[in-house]
Amino acid sequence: MLKFTGNSMVQPGHWLIFNRDQLLVPEEGDLLPLLSWSDLPFLHHYQDQVHHLHAADLPLSHPLYIIDLGAENLTATGWRNAGLRELMTSEPPVTYETLSRAWQYVHFQRTHRFCGRCGSPTQAVDWEMAVQCHQCGHRCYPRVSPCTIVAVYRGQEILLARGVRHSNPKMYSVIAGFVESGESVEQATHREVGEEVGVRIKNLEYFGSQAWPFPHSLMMGYFAEYDSGDIVIDEKEIVDAAWYPIDNLPLLPPKLSIAGKMLEALIERLSKAP
Repeated sequence: MLKFTGNSMVQPGHWLIFNRDQLLVPEEGDLLPLLSWSDLPFLHHYQDQVHHLHAADLPLSHPLYIIDLGAENLTATGWRNAGLRELMTSEPPVTYETLSRAWQYVHFQRTHRFCGRCGSPTQAVDWEMAVQCHQCGHRCYPRVSPCTIVAVYRGQEILLARGVRHSNPKMYSVIAGFVESGESVEQATHREVGEEVGVRIKNLEYFGSQAWPFPHSLMMGYFAEYDSGDIVIDEKEIVDAAWYPIDNLPLLPPKLSIAGKMLEALIERLSKAP
């Protein structure tokens, strides 16, 4: 839940300063330092844009303040821009849940400035994560897009693919895609595997889920056993796909992501199989 605190911020807290799709962080020291409002003189013109994200469910012992500078390119001595992925994989890492929730909130605010029903300006609700149109009464909540992600195995091999939108051309991962209207997650899993790599699967086994803030996905992970068919890639989505033995794998996703966690668990399972 969010409260807007445009007046003075008395209690020191952690600050997430969003600038386009990056964050402004100190050049030295902790990436998420504990600071008072007086420590941030270069932000005083943005005082009415400070938001307080209640973090009782997050492992932060102090308030979490958010400022979204939008497209403004603010520079400050001793500060630099950093991407979300850099902070998530830093040492020590900034809490994944904190960044994920904060970025999805910022993205929601940026994309819901006007009512989707009547086009009037919206106003943030101060007791829950929502915006309200006072012209027609329409209320919107942050968008969450359900996705399926599935690790397919065949004996001691795992089916891995490289997508057209992969930022790292050497990294291979498991199959993933959005759940379409009217589908169950299981139906979407079978469909995505068939569409992207042309094979059929069986024995779906639920692994777990993860909120993925790029920009607002909820990933639901499955293991699946190969059933039949040869690999035929959808060239609009996939650059390459192949079966890889667990002792000779390509570059895999980091363990921060659900894909990395799934692959780690599956490799361990298959290595112990008779």
